[in-house]
Amino acid sequence: MDLTTMRDWIRADLHDEDSASYRWTNTVLNRHIDRTVREFSMALPRAQTATLTTSAGSRDLSIASLTNLVDIEAVEYPTGKYPPVYAPFSLWESTLTLLVDSTPSGGQAVKVYYGKLHALDASTSTLPPHLEDLVAAGGAGYAAVEWASFATNRVNVGGEAVWRHYLTWGQQRLAFFNQRLTKLSRRGSLRAQRLYGPAHSKPSQSLVVGP
Repeated sequence: MDLTTMRDWIRADLHDEDSASYRWTNTVLNRHIDRTVREFSMALPRAQTATLTTSAGSRDLSIASLTNLVDIEAVEYPTGKYPPVYAPFSLWESTLTLLVDSTPSGGQAVKVYYGKLHALDASTSTLPPHLEDLVAAGGAGYAAVEWASFATNRVNVGGEAVWRHYLTWGQQRLAFFNQRLTKLSRRGSLRAQRLYGPAHSKPSQSLVVGP
């Protein structure tokens, strides 16, 4: 899969395959594909790891090097333990702060598990192959709704039914795209995602503390 193939899939869905009279330019379709890939990434980011290094006397680490960051799933600190030890942390802009009792010494490794935006360009794709059609559905939906909005109150050879057809079809494709994303989203999953300890302990369900 690459960007050209994704555009071809979307043009086939939109019945816009006559290169002599495309209704959507490549630039416009690329914009809709980029939006769809970003929304897909928010729900199912590309899983990555990175090792950062502590500075002496500081619990803060810069995450500026984690490009196209979506979220941070967990922080392993100290590393090299079995089972792994996951530390609670907080985030503020590009700074990750370890919420640990002892201040780290310099040069200690901190392994960060994070999600980043997927890539889809002229030569590469990080999209899961079995979900490429879902991204195509989202891109086609955005393209159809955008064209319907543009064509409203304009003279069309096919009459008013043309833009209404695209609007309805596009909305249906987007509904399908969003529903699937909701089901697939890591944030909506029931499985445990927090590998690190919470910053605040959960209240006891059995112990009652009096005034």
